[in-house]
Amino acid sequence: MSKHPASAQDPALAAIAASFVQARLQGRALAGFPGQAPAGLVGAYSVQDLAIAQWPDRIVGWKVGYIAEGRREASGDDRLLGPIFARSLQPAADVVDIEVFAGGFGAVEAEYVLQLEGDAPAGKDDWTPAQVEDFPARLFIGAEVASSPLATINALGPCVVVSDFGNNNGLVLGAEIADWKRIPEPELVARTWIGERLAGSGGAATLPGGLRAALAFALNRSARRGRPLQAGTLVATGNATGIHDIAPGEDSRVEFDGHGALRLRAVAARPHPRAEGGHA
Repeated sequence: MSKHPASAQDPALAAIAASFVQARLQGRALAGFPGQAPAGLVGAYSVQDLAIAQWPDRIVGWKVGYIAEGRREASGDDRLLGPIFARSLQPAADVVDIEVFAGGFGAVEAEYVLQLEGDAPAGKDDWTPAQVEDFPARLFIGAEVASSPLATINALGPCVVVSDFGNNNGLVLGAEIADWKRIPEPELVARTWIGERLAGSGGAATLPGGLRAALAFALNRSARRGRPLQAGTLVATGNATGIHDIAPGEDSRVEFDGHGALRLRAVAARPHPRAEGGHA
Protein backbone atom coordinates (compact mmCIF):
# COMPACT_ATOMS: atom_id res chain seq x y z
CA MET A 1 0.00 0.00 0.00
CA SER A 2 1.02 3.61 -0.55
CA LYS A 3 2.85 5.50 2.14
CA HIS A 4 2.17 9.01 3.47
CA PRO A 5 2.96 11.47 1.97
CA ALA A 6 1.58 10.48 -1.43
CA SER A 7 4.20 8.43 -3.23
CA ALA A 8 2.55 7.86 -6.61
CA GLN A 9 4.31 9.59 -9.50
CA ASP A 10 2.12 8.11 -12.25
CA PRO A 11 0.67 11.07 -14.17
CA ALA A 12 -2.49 9.08 -14.93
CA LEU A 13 -3.18 8.60 -11.21
CA ALA A 14 -2.40 12.27 -10.56
CA ALA A 15 -4.90 13.27 -13.24
CA ILE A 16 -7.61 11.13 -11.62
CA ALA A 17 -6.97 12.75 -8.24
CA ALA A 18 -7.03 16.25 -9.74
CA SER A 19 -10.32 15.57 -11.54
CA PHE A 20 -12.08 14.40 -8.39
CA VAL A 21 -10.67 17.26 -6.32
CA GLN A 22 -11.75 19.90 -8.84
CA ALA A 23 -15.24 18.42 -9.17
CA ARG A 24 -15.65 18.36 -5.39
CA LEU A 25 -14.33 21.91 -4.98
CA GLN A 26 -16.76 23.13 -7.62
CA GLY A 27 -19.71 21.11 -6.29
CA ARG A 28 -20.38 19.49 -9.67
CA ALA A 29 -20.95 15.99 -10.99
CA LEU A 30 -18.67 13.97 -13.28
CA ALA A 31 -20.07 12.26 -16.37
CA GLY A 32 -17.85 9.22 -15.85
CA PHE A 33 -14.70 8.00 -14.16
CA PRO A 34 -11.91 10.41 -15.15
CA GLY A 35 -9.52 8.01 -16.87
CA GLN A 36 -8.68 4.35 -16.36
CA ALA A 37 -9.72 3.08 -12.95
CA PRO A 38 -6.87 1.71 -10.81
CA ALA A 39 -6.55 -2.05 -11.14
CA GLY A 40 -5.97 -2.57 -7.41
CA LEU A 41 -6.09 -0.91 -4.03
CA VAL A 42 -2.41 0.07 -4.19
CA GLY A 43 -3.16 2.42 -7.07
CA ALA A 44 -6.47 3.50 -5.56
CA TYR A 45 -4.88 4.58 -2.27
CA SER A 46 -2.17 6.37 -4.24
CA VAL A 47 -4.91 8.39 -5.95
CA GLN A 48 -6.50 9.07 -2.55
CA ASP A 49 -3.18 10.21 -1.07
CA LEU A 50 -2.61 12.58 -3.99
CA ALA A 51 -6.11 13.99 -3.60
CA ILE A 52 -5.67 14.43 0.18
CA ALA A 53 -2.49 16.40 -0.51
CA GLN A 54 -4.49 18.79 -2.72
CA TRP A 55 -7.53 19.15 -0.49
CA PRO A 56 -7.68 22.46 1.47
CA ASP A 57 -8.65 21.02 4.83
CA ARG A 58 -7.32 18.76 7.57
CA ILE A 59 -8.37 15.20 8.29
CA VAL A 60 -10.28 14.60 11.53
CA GLY A 61 -11.28 10.99 10.93
CA TRP A 62 -11.76 8.06 8.61
CA LYS A 63 -14.78 6.19 7.32
CA VAL A 64 -14.59 2.41 7.10
CA GLY A 65 -16.51 0.68 4.33
CA TYR A 66 -17.03 -3.06 3.97
CA ILE A 67 -15.98 -4.81 0.75
CA ALA A 68 -18.19 -7.77 -0.16
CA GLU A 69 -16.28 -11.01 -0.63
CA GLY A 70 -16.89 -11.16 -4.38
CA ARG A 71 -15.49 -7.65 -4.91
CA ARG A 72 -12.15 -8.00 -3.12
CA GLU A 73 -8.87 -7.89 -4.98
CA ALA A 74 -5.40 -9.32 -4.45
CA SER A 75 -4.70 -7.46 -1.19
CA GLY A 76 -7.45 -9.43 0.49
CA ASP A 77 -8.71 -6.35 2.36
CA ASP A 78 -12.32 -6.79 3.46
CA ARG A 79 -12.74 -3.09 4.15
CA LEU A 80 -11.62 0.28 2.82
CA LEU A 81 -10.85 3.72 4.21
CA GLY A 82 -11.78 7.25 3.20
CA PRO A 83 -10.90 10.56 4.89
CA ILE A 84 -13.32 12.76 6.84
CA PHE A 85 -12.36 16.43 6.77
CA ALA A 86 -12.86 19.09 9.45
CA ARG A 87 -15.22 21.27 7.45
CA SER A 88 -17.51 18.32 6.68
CA LEU A 89 -17.83 17.23 10.32
CA GLN A 90 -21.10 18.56 11.74
CA PRO A 91 -22.59 18.28 15.22
CA ALA A 92 -26.15 17.06 15.63
CA ALA A 93 -28.85 19.75 15.66
CA ASP A 94 -32.64 19.93 15.24
CA VAL A 95 -32.09 19.41 11.51
CA VAL A 96 -28.67 19.20 9.85
CA ASP A 97 -28.21 20.16 6.20
CA ILE A 98 -26.03 17.59 4.47
CA GLU A 99 -24.45 18.27 1.07
CA VAL A 100 -24.78 15.70 -1.70
CA PHE A 101 -23.66 16.09 -5.30
CA ALA A 102 -26.61 16.80 -7.59
CA GLY A 103 -26.23 14.46 -10.55
CA GLY A 104 -23.68 12.36 -8.62
CA PHE A 105 -24.09 9.76 -5.90
CA GLY A 106 -25.76 10.58 -2.59
CA ALA A 107 -26.68 8.37 0.35
CA VAL A 108 -27.13 8.35 4.12
CA GLU A 109 -25.54 5.70 6.32
CA ALA A 110 -26.22 5.13 10.02
CA GLU A 111 -22.87 4.92 11.77
CA TYR A 112 -21.44 4.01 15.14
CA VAL A 113 -18.47 6.36 15.46
CA LEU A 114 -15.44 5.70 17.64
CA GLN A 115 -13.17 8.50 18.85
CA LEU A 116 -9.70 7.36 19.85
CA GLU A 117 -8.42 8.49 23.25
CA GLY A 118 -4.83 7.46 22.65
CA ASP A 119 -2.25 7.33 19.87
CA ALA A 120 -1.78 4.05 18.05
CA PRO A 121 1.66 2.58 18.83
CA ALA A 122 4.13 3.37 16.07
CA GLY A 123 4.65 0.50 13.65
CA LYS A 124 1.94 -1.81 14.96
CA ASP A 125 -0.16 -3.07 12.04
CA ASP A 126 -1.41 -6.44 13.24
CA TRP A 127 -4.31 -5.50 15.50
CA THR A 128 -7.01 -8.10 16.06
CA PRO A 129 -10.59 -7.37 17.18
CA ALA A 130 -9.73 -8.90 20.55
CA GLN A 131 -6.70 -6.63 20.98
CA VAL A 132 -8.63 -3.42 20.30
CA GLU A 133 -10.84 -4.20 23.28
CA ASP A 134 -8.18 -2.52 25.40
CA PHE A 135 -7.64 0.45 23.07
CA PRO A 136 -9.15 3.56 24.71
CA ALA A 137 -12.03 4.96 22.67
CA ARG A 138 -15.42 6.62 23.09
CA LEU A 139 -18.48 5.70 21.01
CA PHE A 140 -21.01 8.08 19.45
CA ILE A 141 -24.02 7.81 17.19
CA GLY A 142 -23.57 9.34 13.77
CA ALA A 143 -24.51 9.45 10.12
CA GLU A 144 -22.16 9.38 7.16
CA VAL A 145 -22.89 11.52 4.14
CA ALA A 146 -21.85 9.12 1.39
CA SER A 147 -21.61 11.28 -1.72
CA SER A 148 -19.42 11.58 -4.79
CA PRO A 149 -19.44 13.58 -8.01
CA LEU A 150 -19.53 10.18 -9.76
CA ALA A 151 -23.03 8.67 -9.82
CA THR A 152 -21.76 5.15 -10.58
CA ILE A 153 -19.05 5.10 -7.89
CA ASN A 154 -20.39 2.12 -5.92
CA ALA A 155 -21.27 0.13 -9.02
CA LEU A 156 -17.70 0.50 -10.32
CA GLY A 157 -16.22 -1.17 -7.27
CA PRO A 158 -13.98 -0.60 -4.25
CA CYS A 159 -10.94 0.72 -6.15
CA VAL A 160 -13.09 3.51 -7.58
CA VAL A 161 -14.63 4.17 -4.15
CA VAL A 162 -11.18 4.47 -2.56
CA SER A 163 -10.01 6.78 -5.36
CA ASP A 164 -12.65 9.38 -4.47
CA PHE A 165 -12.17 9.82 -0.71
CA GLY A 166 -13.97 6.55 -0.02
CA ASN A 167 -17.23 8.08 -1.28
CA ASN A 168 -17.38 10.32 1.80
CA ASN A 169 -18.68 13.88 1.91
CA GLY A 170 -19.18 14.37 5.61
CA LEU A 171 -20.13 13.03 9.00
CA VAL A 172 -22.86 14.12 11.41
CA LEU A 173 -21.85 13.35 15.00
CA GLY A 174 -24.48 12.79 17.66
CA ALA A 175 -24.67 11.76 21.31
CA GLU A 176 -22.16 9.60 23.12
CA ILE A 177 -23.02 6.03 24.04
CA ALA A 178 -21.61 5.75 27.54
CA ASP A 179 -19.80 2.65 28.76
CA TRP A 180 -20.23 1.10 25.31
CA LYS A 181 -17.87 -1.82 25.83
CA ARG A 182 -20.26 -3.27 28.38
CA ILE A 183 -23.18 -3.24 25.92
CA PRO A 184 -23.61 -6.43 23.83
CA GLU A 185 -23.47 -5.37 20.19
CA PRO A 186 -26.85 -6.97 19.32
CA GLU A 187 -28.39 -4.43 21.75
CA LEU A 188 -27.05 -1.51 19.67
CA VAL A 189 -29.94 -1.18 17.22
CA ALA A 190 -30.56 1.46 14.56
CA ARG A 191 -33.07 2.38 11.84
CA THR A 192 -32.87 4.80 8.92
CA TRP A 193 -35.82 6.60 7.37
CA ILE A 194 -35.88 8.46 4.06
CA GLY A 195 -38.88 10.74 4.26
CA GLU A 196 -41.64 8.61 5.77
CA ARG A 197 -40.22 5.36 4.38
CA LEU A 198 -38.28 2.95 6.57
CA ALA A 199 -35.20 2.46 4.40
CA GLY A 200 -33.27 0.03 6.57
CA SER A 201 -32.75 -1.41 10.03
CA GLY A 202 -29.85 -3.11 11.76
CA GLY A 203 -27.20 -2.05 14.23
CA ALA A 204 -23.67 -2.72 15.39
CA ALA A 205 -24.09 -6.47 14.94
CA THR A 206 -24.90 -5.88 11.25
CA LEU A 207 -21.25 -4.96 10.67
CA PRO A 208 -19.22 -8.08 9.81
CA GLY A 209 -17.09 -8.72 12.88
CA GLY A 210 -18.70 -5.79 14.67
CA LEU A 211 -17.27 -2.48 15.84
CA ARG A 212 -13.97 -3.96 16.97
CA ALA A 213 -13.20 -5.54 13.60
CA ALA A 214 -13.78 -2.18 11.93
CA LEU A 215 -11.46 -0.43 14.37
CA ALA A 216 -8.76 -3.10 13.98
CA PHE A 217 -8.86 -2.63 10.22
CA ALA A 218 -8.63 1.14 10.50
CA LEU A 219 -5.63 0.90 12.80
CA ASN A 220 -3.85 -1.64 10.60
CA ARG A 221 -4.45 -0.11 7.19
CA SER A 222 -3.63 3.40 8.47
CA ALA A 223 -0.34 2.18 9.92
CA ARG A 224 0.56 0.44 6.66
CA ARG A 225 -0.20 3.63 4.72
CA GLY A 226 2.13 5.65 6.94
CA ARG A 227 -0.78 7.44 8.59
CA PRO A 228 -0.96 5.94 12.12
CA LEU A 229 -4.09 7.02 13.96
CA GLN A 230 -3.77 9.56 16.76
CA ALA A 231 -5.79 10.54 19.80
CA GLY A 232 -8.93 12.43 18.82
CA THR A 233 -9.31 10.69 15.46
CA LEU A 234 -12.85 9.63 14.57
CA VAL A 235 -13.53 6.24 12.99
CA ALA A 236 -16.95 5.74 11.38
CA THR A 237 -17.21 1.96 11.58
CA GLY A 238 -19.50 1.20 8.61
CA ASN A 239 -23.11 1.35 7.50
CA ALA A 240 -25.21 -0.17 10.27
CA THR A 241 -28.54 -0.22 8.40
CA GLY A 242 -27.43 -0.21 4.76
CA ILE A 243 -26.67 2.44 2.15
CA HIS A 244 -29.74 4.59 1.52
CA ASP A 245 -29.92 6.83 -1.53
CA ILE A 246 -30.89 10.43 -0.91
CA ALA A 247 -31.23 13.40 -3.25
CA PRO A 248 -31.30 17.17 -2.66
CA GLY A 249 -34.64 18.13 -1.13
CA GLU A 250 -35.16 14.83 0.69
CA ASP A 251 -35.15 14.33 4.47
CA SER A 252 -33.77 11.49 6.56
CA ARG A 253 -34.08 10.39 10.17
CA VAL A 254 -31.57 8.01 11.75
CA GLU A 255 -32.68 6.46 15.04
CA PHE A 256 -30.48 4.64 17.55
CA ASP A 257 -32.61 2.81 20.11
CA GLY A 258 -32.08 4.34 23.53
CA HIS A 259 -29.30 6.65 22.34
CA GLY A 260 -30.96 9.37 20.30
CA ALA A 261 -31.76 10.24 16.72
CA LEU A 262 -30.40 12.45 13.94
CA ARG A 263 -32.52 14.49 11.53
CA LEU A 264 -30.96 15.34 8.19
CA ARG A 265 -31.97 17.36 5.14
CA ALA A 266 -30.12 16.83 1.86
CA VAL A 267 -29.08 19.93 -0.09
CA ALA A 268 -27.10 20.25 -3.29
CA ALA A 269 -23.35 20.47 -2.76
CA ARG A 270 -22.06 24.02 -3.10
CA PRO A 271 -18.67 25.26 -4.28
CA HIS A 272 -16.15 24.70 -1.49
CA PRO A 273 -14.78 27.79 0.26
CA ARG A 274 -11.15 26.78 0.50
CA ALA A 275 -10.71 25.73 4.11
CA GLU A 276 -7.64 26.54 6.15
CA GLY A 277 -5.35 24.14 7.99
CA GLY A 278 -2.90 21.38 7.28
CA HIS A 279 -3.32 17.71 6.53
CA ALA A 280 -3.31 14.82 8.99
